[in-house]
Amino acid sequence: MKPIRYTKEMTDEFLNDGYWTQETFYDFWEKNAKQMPDKEALVDSKYRLTWKQAVELVDAMAISWVEMGLEKHSRVIIQSPNSVYGFLARIACERAGLISLTVYPYLRKKELTYMVEKTQASAVIIMHTYNKFNYLEMYRELQSEFPHLKNIFLFDDIVPQDAPEGTYSITTIAEERSQLPIDKSVLEDRRFNSVGNIAILTTTSGTTGIPKLVEWPAASRVCTSKGRVDIWNLSKDDTTMAIAPHAGGAAGTLTYFAAPIAGAKTVMLEEFSPEAALALIEKEKATAIGVVPTHLVRMLEADVSDYDLSSLRFIRSAGGYLSPQVAEEAEAAFGASITSDLGTQDMGSVSGCRVEDSKDLRRRTVGRMLPGNKVRLADQKDKDKTVPEGEPGILYFRGPHAPAGYYRDEELTATVFDKNGWTTTEDIVKFDQGCLWILGRAKDMIIRGGQNIYPAEVEGLLNEHPSVASVAIVGYPDKEMGERCAAYVIPKAGMEFDFNTMVDFLKSKEIAMFKLPEQLEVVDEFPAVGDSGKINKETLKKDIRERLGL
Repeated sequence: MKPIRYTKEMTDEFLNDGYWTQETFYDFWEKNAKQMPDKEALVDSKYRLTWKQAVELVDAMAISWVEMGLEKHSRVIIQSPNSVYGFLARIACERAGLISLTVYPYLRKKELTYMVEKTQASAVIIMHTYNKFNYLEMYRELQSEFPHLKNIFLFDDIVPQDAPEGTYSITTIAEERSQLPIDKSVLEDRRFNSVGNIAILTTTSGTTGIPKLVEWPAASRVCTSKGRVDIWNLSKDDTTMAIAPHAGGAAGTLTYFAAPIAGAKTVMLEEFSPEAALALIEKEKATAIGVVPTHLVRMLEADVSDYDLSSLRFIRSAGGYLSPQVAEEAEAAFGASITSDLGTQDMGSVSGCRVEDSKDLRRRTVGRMLPGNKVRLADQKDKDKTVPEGEPGILYFRGPHAPAGYYRDEELTATVFDKNGWTTTEDIVKFDQGCLWILGRAKDMIIRGGQNIYPAEVEGLLNEHPSVASVAIVGYPDKEMGERCAAYVIPKAGMEFDFNTMVDFLKSKEIAMFKLPEQLEVVDEFPAVGDSGKINKETLKKDIRERLGL
C-alpha cells in the first residue's frame, strides 16, 4: 500500500541526503540477535527474552500469519497493555508485511468501530479480559458488524470455549511454531519497502473525540528514532522502561522505536502504581523511563528515598503539560534529566533537547531541529513573508520526520501539508542559543494596544516564582486596548499568591510593562483538552470573559 502524500522528488531528496534508508525496524532486531544473541531484550512480569529468543518468536508469529492466509498489506489492530507479547506482535506484523495499528487499552467500541471500518482490519490482537473489561466480547460484536474482521488473536495462553470462530492464542502459536523450521525467504518476500509502503498506522485525538489515523512508512519513523537515539545518547548499555503505555509516544518513542536501534533492553510495567514503578526501576536498574506527567506527579507522592534510583539517567515525559515545578522536583528526587521536544502525530517530529543540555534549555525550549528538518518563521500578518533573523514568527517546517498523511484521505492531508511538504504547528517561536523557544500559539497571542504579548514568555517567568505551581496566560477583549491579558495561577500547596505579588515579581524580571497581566485568577486546577493533559485555553478565555461580564 503506497503512502498517499510523498512525491518522488521528496523521497529522492531524503534518500539522497541520507536521512532515509531502506532499513525496517525488524532489521535492528535481527542485527541485535546476531551481534548479542544472549543479551536481554525484553522483560515483563512473566517473560525475560534475549534478542535471539525475541527474534525467533517474531519470525514464528509472522510465518504463522502468512500460513494462515493473512494477505500482505492487511491491517491488524493491536490493543495491548504493556507486555512482551504486545511488543513482539508489533514487530511481527512488520516482518509479515502486515500494517499494524497499535491502540490504547482504554479505547472502547465507539472509537474502535471507526478504526475497524476505516482500516478494513482483517485481524485484531487483544487480551481476553483486562482491568475487568471483556475485550473478546467487544470484538465479537464488531465481528458481527464487519465480516472482514476474520481473526482474533489472544495474548492469553488459552482460548475460551465460547470464543468466536477464528480466535487463536498468539502465545501458543508463536511458541509451538518456533520449534519448527521456518523458510525465511517467504518472509523476505513479504518485506515492506521502507519508503514505498505504509508500515504503521498511529492515532491522533480529533476534535470530535474520534481519533484520526495517520499513515507512516518505516523510513520516516526509523529516521526520527535515530535522531532520538542521538540526542538521548542511547546505547546497548541502556535499559529503557515503559511506564506509560507503549502504544503512545510518551513511552513508545523511547522503547518500541528507539531502544532496538541502539540495542537497548526494554522493561515493561504492566500495571502502574507509584510503588510498582519505583520498585521496577530499582530492580531492573532502568536508565531511561517513558512517562506522562501524571505518572511523575504520583511517583513524587511516594517515598522516593526508599528506592535505589541511581541507575536512572533521563526521563522522557510527553503527552501533556509538565509544570516546571514538577520537573524541578522530579529531577531532584530521581537524579535524572527530563528532556523536552516538539512533535505531533499529525505532522511528525520537529526538535528535541539533548540529555546533557542545561536545565534552562531543557525547561524553556524544545531543543534543536532534528537532522534534515528545514524551517522558516513566517510573519504573523503575512504568512508568505519570512521574518528577519532573530525575530519571532509562526513555525513552518518540512523534513524526513513527517508522516505520509491521514490514512487514505488526501483531502484531509492537504489541510495539513502543502504540495511541497511544508506544514505548521501554528506555534509562535524564536531561535536563541541554537534552540527553539515556543512563545505561544498564533491563536493565543495577545495584542494589547498594538503590542504583541506571547503567553509562554510571561508563563515562563511566573513559573519561576516560589509560590506558583502552574500558570496559564490568556487574553480577553478590551474596548480601549483591543485585548488585555489575564493570569490563571495554581499556587503550590499551602502557599498564597495575589495580584500585587505577581506584578512586583514580574517587574523584578524587567519585562516591558505592557506584558503585565491585568487580571489574576487563583484556581485549584486547569481545564484540560480531552485526555491530553494540555491546558484548555479556550475554556479559560471563556471563563475570564464571564468573570468580567464581557
